[in-house]
Amino acid sequence: MIQALFAILIFPGLCFLVLFGLAAEFIDRKLHARLQNRVGPPWFQTCADFLKLLGKEELIPCEANSRMFSLAPLFALTAAVTAFFYIPLWKTEPLFSFSGDIIVILYLLTLPTLAFFIGGWYSTSLFARVGSVRAITQLFAYEVPLFIGILSAALLSDSWSLSEMTIFYNQHPYYLLFNLIGFVVSLIALLGKLEKTPFDIPEAETEIVAGCLTEYSGKLLAFLRMALDIEMVVGSALLAAVFLPFGLMLNPFLGFTVFVIKIFFIIALLSLLRTIFARLRIDQMINFCWKIMVPIALLQLLANLVLKRILL
Repeated sequence: MIQALFAILIFPGLCFLVLFGLAAEFIDRKLHARLQNRVGPPWFQTCADFLKLLGKEELIPCEANSRMFSLAPLFALTAAVTAFFYIPLWKTEPLFSFSGDIIVILYLLTLPTLAFFIGGWYSTSLFARVGSVRAITQLFAYEVPLFIGILSAALLSDSWSLSEMTIFYNQHPYYLLFNLIGFVVSLIALLGKLEKTPFDIPEAETEIVAGCLTEYSGKLLAFLRMALDIEMVVGSALLAAVFLPFGLMLNPFLGFTVFVIKIFFIIALLSLLRTIFARLRIDQMINFCWKIMVPIALLQLLANLVLKRILL
């Protein structure tokens, strides 16, 4: 019981995720700045921003639904942290696992976006409601190729358990090459989930201030930003477990080192992509996902169906 509580609250649970999320945000912001020939923030900037927000007063609009407005950040944070417990990190066994857990992870990673929508909508601000509608609209565009890309890899391994998938691909490492298309599609879709450029349409500061986050301040804004940081770590960990399951059978120290390198590698790819592309309009984003990403993801699915017949 005590061991389980330690794992959930301390390591590799909430406290570890908070620190890792702040480090991930720093790496992302620093790389993004350096790629634009800027200096970027110092190493302690993300921690200082988080602590500053925690110390500020919370302001709730008088016309907002205060209960929904206050609960949405906690809901988003809880869903992102819970998803992390089902992902193999530096060994093939995660903290909790069962057959079909990959579906639950994808479902849990959908909930933060729904929480952003609820929080923005019930704030009653015009800017926040426009951002909320944009967030829920693009959810239905990027989730489809993301689901197909990740579940195609699961189909080839003949298992819906993420733990069993990592064991399968460690036993057949060359099969990972067949999932390259799915990896690229999932990586781009993850940009949409994290609302990063070119899919930062719900938070377009030059158009709608900060979208869903416009009316948030103090601790609630700190929790929302932390939920986004943790979602970036969890999304990167999911892609690493599905498409880069290397080093899961090493000793704990080497396994943990490889895990951190893989997460920062995926974050570096996300930073590179958001640096070289400009923001799309919402209609361009929908067309891109449905007319380009989904057909490519379906091609991966079809290829894995054929390969499964031939190889297994």
